[in-house]
Amino acid sequence: MSDSLKIGLAQINPTVGDIAGNAKLIFEWYEQAAAQKADLLVLPELAVTGYPPEDLILMPAFRMQAMEAVLDLAEQAQVKYPGGPAMLVGCVWEADETVFNAALLIDGGEILHVQPKSMLPNYGVFDEKRLFSSGDGPEVAQWRGMSLGILICEDMWYPALAAECKEQGAELVIVINASPFEAGKLKQRRGFGAESALAAGVPVVYVNMCGGQDDIVFDGGSFVLGADGNVAKQMPEFVQAMDYVALQKKDGKWLVAPSQALQPMGIEESVWSAMKLGLHDYVHKNRFAGVMLGLSGGIDSAVTAALAVDALGKDNVKGVLLSSPFTSKESVNDAMETAQMLGIETMSVPITPGMEMFTGLLDPIFSQPGWMENPLVGGNIQARLRGIIMMAISNRFGWMLLSTGNKSEISVGYSTLYGDSCGGFNVLKDVYKMQVYALANWRNGQGAAVPQGSITRAPSAELAPGQKDEDQLPPYELLDQVLALHIEGQQDNDEIIAQGFDVEMVKQVTRMVRLSEYKRRQSCPGVKVSPMLFGKDRRFPLTNKF
Repeated sequence: MSDSLKIGLAQINPTVGDIAGNAKLIFEWYEQAAAQKADLLVLPELAVTGYPPEDLILMPAFRMQAMEAVLDLAEQAQVKYPGGPAMLVGCVWEADETVFNAALLIDGGEILHVQPKSMLPNYGVFDEKRLFSSGDGPEVAQWRGMSLGILICEDMWYPALAAECKEQGAELVIVINASPFEAGKLKQRRGFGAESALAAGVPVVYVNMCGGQDDIVFDGGSFVLGADGNVAKQMPEFVQAMDYVALQKKDGKWLVAPSQALQPMGIEESVWSAMKLGLHDYVHKNRFAGVMLGLSGGIDSAVTAALAVDALGKDNVKGVLLSSPFTSKESVNDAMETAQMLGIETMSVPITPGMEMFTGLLDPIFSQPGWMENPLVGGNIQARLRGIIMMAISNRFGWMLLSTGNKSEISVGYSTLYGDSCGGFNVLKDVYKMQVYALANWRNGQGAAVPQGSITRAPSAELAPGQKDEDQLPPYELLDQVLALHIEGQQDNDEIIAQGFDVEMVKQVTRMVRLSEYKRRQSCPGVKVSPMLFGKDRRFPLTNKF
């Protein structure tokens, strides 16, 4: 091999289960690498199958098709580009009835090396131990006179595996990944990458997947580290892209020339970008005609609408105003201002006739004047009327309904089952209320999108005269702190109270969290942005006396 090496880093956006489409996508990027005369193209973990493939892996036909696709890629590359780049790609691989999550090194029309993943994550969104067998650790691959250490995602979080690569004489370590986004995750990845670079004593090339898959978003952000652990190249976040890194051999060691590395995004920008990409890919990969949502004039619906327009374009977002006798003039004005600021088409369907119908139906049974103003009874009827109307419009026009509840409300069950919880997707599912405000202010800093009235007015479901959220909940400033300690921090009442929070308030909040598990179990998917997404990371029993 010469003393220079050019590697293409392709952070692509595959779709789970679309083996033929993913193989086509891979080869398109391979052709670009060939045109740029790269020596090696590196692609993400399980790029052929998409990630996470979940129980598709248990289907023999799925595994067979995926492996055949790898063989076809090898042949296609050799036929069209003899002497072209090698390829390192992730795919399921079966040998002797043992199924691996593997990295496959392809060159000259052949599979030169199969590297199984050693450390199989089995926490949070991951359940790889029930799908794959573990490898026995890295085995350095010999390629064009060079020794390559190959790790797969979780393997890099254990620097001892990088040290094993060093013991076997690895001159470079390459890590292929499908690492889901969480706020602050890129910094964490670069930290573990630096530990692995120092443990191996060689540069590390890290390639991550990009794109949305159900409630997970892969943020790209691929990078290259020098042997000293410092960042030599940083690729952009949340975009499908390819870049190249050049390495030179000097005094028997491969060196990577540092370039100006992109700085990781701030919290609000990265969370917004994750929700935007997650919604975009969920809509397009599932072929929805567009989306719709209720415009209440509140902060949650305004932020959701702005996200939808950013993700899909204004022509693919529809707003519906569903006013009642309890809807304030300010709310209507803010809802209309949201639509005008974003340029989205809206329609108005007052729910008053439906409320009158239910009043007539149920007055003889309830025998209590004014029961429609009771949030628990009449309030839920109002929310469900809105849900019925929204789902009818969704069915008629094929627009997917967006739910707009935030994580604070979902945590304590401050929503109506089959009412405002209706929807096919919820971009705010993993975002606490106070962060919704921070996101609104950040987005307005990029260009006006959220009305100031929606930001400054006290939150209210407006299901009764003068109703405010704080009539039933602690102030969100306090509620969010307690929820974060209880949900992300997994702390019990005593631990939270010891930090100075009111005893009765803490007991009220944690009780509400426990009692509303059944609502969360029936809620729609939404974008994971924290370490503890409901439904994937946090799974509690419905019947629970703890």
